[in-house]
Amino acid sequence: MSLATTLAAAAAAYLLGSVSGSLWLGKLRGVDIRTQGSGNAGGTNAFRTQGGVFALGTVLIDIGKGVAAVALMRAAGGDLTMQMVAALLAVVGHVWPVFHEFRGGKGAATVVGGLVLLWPMALAPLLGLWLLVLLSTGYVGLSTVLAGLALPLWALAEGRPGEWLAFAAVAAALLAWTHRANLQRLRAGTEHRFEKARVFARLWARPDA
Repeated sequence: MSLATTLAAAAAAYLLGSVSGSLWLGKLRGVDIRTQGSGNAGGTNAFRTQGGVFALGTVLIDIGKGVAAVALMRAAGGDLTMQMVAALLAVVGHVWPVFHEFRGGKGAATVVGGLVLLWPMALAPLLGLWLLVLLSTGYVGLSTVLAGLALPLWALAEGRPGEWLAFAAVAAALLAWTHRANLQRLRAGTEHRFEKARVFARLWARPDA
């Protein structure tokens, strides 16, 4: 793989990441969700402000561009390390999209998209942890951060070599960084909670029959 091909595939990965699902779908609807709700261009704010169908379309696009970035680098002859770089560049593009004044989403769905091709066996435990935390607490941001932080631990548990641990650590750090405001609000007691998602909390709160 030549240097020019590598750079082109890397640039394409970032540009793919810069295609924000919520913002492109918002153009079709005549809205910019960055002016609504939390002001974030991700799936959670899309759901809160535009509803389930819009949010589903957003998430599918954002996952798809993570898949596409890795697939493109693979097709160009990039090795595993470069495919990991492509996945991370797609996340960077999602968070700081060149097409949208560098104001994008938080990158979780795009990380998932990269994992679909790079590390599919990690998806089930991470999504399981995400769902467990969400159903227990109702906090989407906390669920995402904890699932992201579990990725390096999963790499260690599987005995993955250093490049996998590095990829997992960078992905986790990106998710923690993009959710820092959520963590600050959580600490302050002002974080938005999806009460309907707190299934476990409601079950635990039921009195004994």
